Amino acid sequence: MMTGDLKPVLDGLRPLSRLDHPREMIRQFTPNWFAATMGTGILALALPQVPGIGPTLKPVGEVLWFFNIALFALFTGIYSARWILFGHEARRIFGHNTVSMFIGTIPMGLATIINGCLAFGIARFGDGIVGVAHVLWWIDVAMAVTCGVVIPYFMFTRHEHSLDGMTAVWLLPVVAAEVAAASGGLLAPHLADPHAQFVTLLTSYVLWAYSVPVAFSILALLILRMALHKLPHEGMAASSWLALGPIGTGALGMLVLGGDAPAILSAHGLASIAGVAQGLGSIAGLLLWGFGLWWLALAMLITWRYWRAGIPFNLGWWGYTFPLGVNTVATFRLGTTFDLAFFGIVGTVLTLALAMMWVVVAAKTLTGAWKGHLFVSPCIATPN
Repeated sequence: MMTGDLKPVLDGLRPLSRLDHPREMIRQFTPNWFAATMGTGILALALPQVPGIGPTLKPVGEVLWFFNIALFALFTGIYSARWILFGHEARRIFGHNTVSMFIGTIPMGLATIINGCLAFGIARFGDGIVGVAHVLWWIDVAMAVTCGVVIPYFMFTRHEHSLDGMTAVWLLPVVAAEVAAASGGLLAPHLADPHAQFVTLLTSYVLWAYSVPVAFSILALLILRMALHKLPHEGMAASSWLALGPIGTGALGMLVLGGDAPAILSAHGLASIAGVAQGLGSIAGLLLWGFGLWWLALAMLITWRYWRAGIPFNLGWWGYTFPLGVNTVATFRLGTTFDLAFFGIVGTVLTLALAMMWVVVAAKTLTGAWKGHLFVSPCIATPN
C-alpha cells in the first residue's frame, strides 16, 4: 500500500518523467531554449558594470559567462542531434509561424558569449582570445544576416499570419543583426589590425541599418495590433517585453559605434566625419533610450495585468530577461558617455530587477527541464 502511494512521488522525481522516452528530449528540442543563453549572457555582462560594486560582481559575471558557454554548447549539441536523428521533423520548423522566429535566438545567444570574451576572456586568457572572438563574430554575422532575411521570406511565402495573431516574436529573426552590430562595436577597438578595425566598424553600421528600420516597422504594426485586437493570450505574455530588445540594442549599438568612430575613422583619413559619427551615436542612443522608457512602462503594466490573472510558465519567460538586460547595459553606457550618475543609479535598479527575474526563470526552467514537460515541439503533429 505504501509502495503504491509512493510511486507517483518517485515517478515525479525521476528525470524526464513527463516524456515517453528520454530520446524525446532530442526529438522535441527547439531553438526556444537558446533564449536562456541570451538571458544568462546579458546578466553576466551587466553585473561588472554596476557602479561601485562592479569589480566585486565581476567574478560572478565570469562564472555566469562560463556557464553560458557550457549551456550554449549543450543546446547546440542537442539541436544538432535532432537534425541528425529526426531531420525530417526538424525541418518542419521553417513552416511554423512561431517556432521559426526563435532561430534568431541562436546568433543572439552566441553574441553574448563573444562579448564575454572581451569582458572576461582577455583578463583570464590574454589577448589571444580576441582572435577567437573575431572569428566567432563573423560566424555570428553570417547567421544573423541569413535568418534576418530567410525567416521573413518564409513568412511571406509559407506561413499563415494575421494581424490579430501577431506578437512581438516577429522581431526575433530581425533583431539578431543589430545585436551583432553592437558586438562588433565592442570588438573593433580590441583588434590589433587597423584595417580589421575599420572593416568591423563599417560592417557593424551596415548590420545596424539592416535590422533597426525593419524592427521599428514591426513595432509600429505591433502597436496597431494591440490597439485593434488587445493583448495576446497568456501563453505569449512575456512577448510584451521583446519590443524592448531592438530599442535597447539599437541604443547600445549607436553608443558603442559612436565611441569607436573617432579613433578608427580618423586613422583612415575620415576625421571630418568621425566627430559627426560620435555625436550622432550619443544623441541617437539617448533618444532611443527615451523611447525604451515608454515601452518599459507599458511592458510593466501589461505584465501586472497578466500576473494578476495567473500565467503558466513556458520558455517564453526568458523574454523577460534579455530585453531588460540590453536596456540595462545601454543605460550604463549612457552614464559613461554623458558622465551622469543618474544613469548609473537607474542601471543598478534595472540590474537588480534583471537578476531577480533571472533567478525565477532559471529555477522554473531547471524544474521543467528535469521533469521534461518543457521539451515540446509544436512543429510535430504526432509522436513517433
